[in-house]
Amino acid sequence: MEDRLNVTIGVLTRREIEARLVAPLVEALEKEFGRDKILCVIRKAVVEIARRQGQDLSRAIGGNSLRHFRDSLVHWTRDDALSIELIEESEQAFAFNVTRCRYAEMYRDLGIPELGPILSCSRDFALIEGFNPRIQLTRTQTLMEGAHFCDFRYRLEG
Repeated sequence: MEDRLNVTIGVLTRREIEARLVAPLVEALEKEFGRDKILCVIRKAVVEIARRQGQDLSRAIGGNSLRHFRDSLVHWTRDDALSIELIEESEQAFAFNVTRCRYAEMYRDLGIPELGPILSCSRDFALIEGFNPRIQLTRTQTLMEGAHFCDFRYRLEG
């Protein structure tokens, strides 16, 4: 069954729903198995989900070029979820800074800022890998982890 949640409700709302479910599960499971172990398992699962979602996304939008990927950002920016400053856009490169991240704000408001990088930021590299393994992402900092902006640099290799 095709996953249409991003189109229907937007990614920001989806992440909030997921966080409201995952946070109490993490709390309950860490009492049994320890926090570090649980967070490691969650991170691995989230990365694998993102990789599959990248594959599904390229099929759903009918291509896997940087232009296709750029056009898909409408789902992540819906409801002013991200403020983006475009740096470069071509057939070989797509670079931007995120100067405001409502995802980070939402995780802070829910009292779980430590889960934000796991539930959201850790997806980015796996998503693009699933979308097109020839597109490489470089990112050195995120708002979620306290930087002044996130630096997304996508480049089509070979």
